[in-house]
Amino acid sequence: MTRTVIIAWLIAGTLDILSAFVFAGMAGVTPTQVLQFVASGPFGDEMYESAAGAGAPLGLLTHFVIMLAMVAVYVWIAPNFSVTLRHPIVAGLLYGLLLWVVMYWIVRPLRWPEQWPPAAYAGDSAGEIAWNVGNALFSHCILVGIPIAWITARWRRKTS
Repeated sequence: MTRTVIIAWLIAGTLDILSAFVFAGMAGVTPTQVLQFVASGPFGDEMYESAAGAGAPLGLLTHFVIMLAMVAVYVWIAPNFSVTLRHPIVAGLLYGLLLWVVMYWIVRPLRWPEQWPPAAYAGDSAGEIAWNVGNALFSHCILVGIPIAWITARWRRKTS
């Protein structure tokens, strides 16, 4: 099981952060700024102040700690639901959707109240909202949820 967690953690974590870099880069945001944003969640806005300082490494560490929790929860809970073994793609999509809801409707607004989803999109066009929500759902469902569920189902089949 430890090997499963590590593999799912590294794959989903890497895909997710690369996706964040690509989508943010399309908006003119650098990978360093992405990581500083991630670090500013638990460590405060001072993470933005030092481009070469602790912000980016702490952001990467924070990202992978959060991802480890996401993987561990799935690997721990999934064996209780046989459908996750029979339909890992569907299970992964649903888990990714759940992760998106938790991150965008609970975690981020707790730290940044102005990022409560309805308020976060105030003034944006329908196209901008669709783009932002779509890329977040793509990342959480396709790049995080499916790999976690697929790898977990594969491990469960081998150990059954």
